[in-house]
Amino acid sequence: MGATLTFSGRLQEIRSGFERPFWVANISELFERLSYYGAFASMARYLDESLKFGVQRASSLTGFFGGMVWFMAIFGGALADRLGFRRALSLAYLILSFSYFLLGSIGAPWMAFVRNALPLTLLVFVVLLLPAFGVALVKPSVVGTTARASTESARSIGYSIYYTLVNVGSFVGPILASWVHKHLSVENVFRVSALSVFLMFFVVLALFKEPKRSASAQSVSLGQVARNFLTVLSNPRFMLFLLIFTGYWIVFWQEFIALPEYIAKYIDPKADTELILATDPLVVIACTMAIGFLTKRLHSFHAITLGTLISSLAWILLIFHPSVSMAVLTLVGVAIGEIVQQPRYYDYISRLAPPDQQGTYMGFAFLPLGIGSLIGGPFSGWLIQHYGEELHRPQMVWWSVIAVGVVTTVLLWIYDRFLRVETHEG
Repeated sequence: MGATLTFSGRLQEIRSGFERPFWVANISELFERLSYYGAFASMARYLDESLKFGVQRASSLTGFFGGMVWFMAIFGGALADRLGFRRALSLAYLILSFSYFLLGSIGAPWMAFVRNALPLTLLVFVVLLLPAFGVALVKPSVVGTTARASTESARSIGYSIYYTLVNVGSFVGPILASWVHKHLSVENVFRVSALSVFLMFFVVLALFKEPKRSASAQSVSLGQVARNFLTVLSNPRFMLFLLIFTGYWIVFWQEFIALPEYIAKYIDPKADTELILATDPLVVIACTMAIGFLTKRLHSFHAITLGTLISSLAWILLIFHPSVSMAVLTLVGVAIGEIVQQPRYYDYISRLAPPDQQGTYMGFAFLPLGIGSLIGGPFSGWLIQHYGEELHRPQMVWWSVIAVGVVTTVLLWIYDRFLRVETHEG
C-alpha cells in the first residue's frame, strides 16, 4: 500500500510539480541534442570525404567543433541570464538552424562565391563557431528553466527528466543521421539538424513563457564570470585535477573523432558509422541506474579513476578483433566507464567547492570536456595519418589512445594518494 501511495505521489509530483516552460524547454533540448549528435556523428567523415580536408585537418576541425561548445558554455550562462531564457533560447535555435544549414551547404553551388572569397579551412572554422555559440546559450537556459519552473519537491525529478531527454536525443541523433546519410546524402544530415532546431525556434516563440526568478536570485555579469575564472585558476590543486582528468576526455571523444575514420578506412568503408555511434547513449540510458546502484559505495574519486580505466581499456577489443561488431562492443565498454565516473565526477566537484563558490566550480567542471576535444582532434588526426596511412600499423592508433587513458588513471591514483582534498565523503 505504501509503495503504491509513493508511486502515486511521484506521478502527482510530475503532473503538478512543473510549469509549462519546464516541458517546453526540456523537449526542445531533446531536439537540440538530436541535432548536435546527428551532426557530430557525421562530422569527421563529412569533412574528410566530402570536403576533402584530409584526415588530419578533418579530425582537428571535428575536435574544435566539440571543444568550443564546452568552453562557450562557461560564458553562455551569464549571457542567457541577462537576455532572459525565452530570448536566449529563441536566439540560440535561430543561430543553430542557420549554422547547421550553412555547414551542410558549404559544397553547394550557391556557396561558390563564398568558397572563392575565403580559404575553405577559415570558412569551415567560422561556420563551426556558430553552433557552439548556440549550444552555449541552450544549455544554461534549459537547466535554469528546470530550476525555476519546478517546485522544490519536484526539482530532483526535473533534473532526472532533463538528463533522460538529453540521452534520448543523443541516441536518436546518430540513428536519424544514419538514415539520412544512407537514403539522402551526408550534407542533408546537417540540413535535417537545421530543420530540427528551426522547429524549436517556433515552439519556443509560441509556447515558452519566461519563468519567474526568485527574489534572492542575482544575475551574474560577464565580468563576474571572468573573475570566477581567475578564482578557479588561483586554486592550483583543483586546476591540476581538471588538467589530469582532461586525459579521460581525450580518450572518450575518439568515438566521434577517430573511430568513424578508422572504421571507414581500415574495417569496412560501407559501415554505418552513425548507427554504430548510437551504442553509447543506448547503454547510458539502459544501464545508468543499475551501475549507479552497484558502485554507490565507491568513494567518488575512486569511481572517477575506475571509470577512466574501464573506458580506456575498452579499446583493446578493437585492436584484437577489428570488426564492426567489436567496435560496438568497444563502445559498450566506453559507455560503462562513462556511467561509472560521470555522475560521481560532478558529485566530487560539488563537494570540493567552497560553500560560496559551488556555482563557479560546477561551471568550470566542463573545462576537461572542451580541452579534451580540442586536443583529441589533432591528436587522433596525427595518429591515423602517422600509424595508419604512413606506417600501415593502424592498430597503434588505439594503443596510443589506451596509453593516454592508462597514464591518466595512474596520475589520478597519484593525485588521490598525495594531493586530493578531503570532501564530506572523507
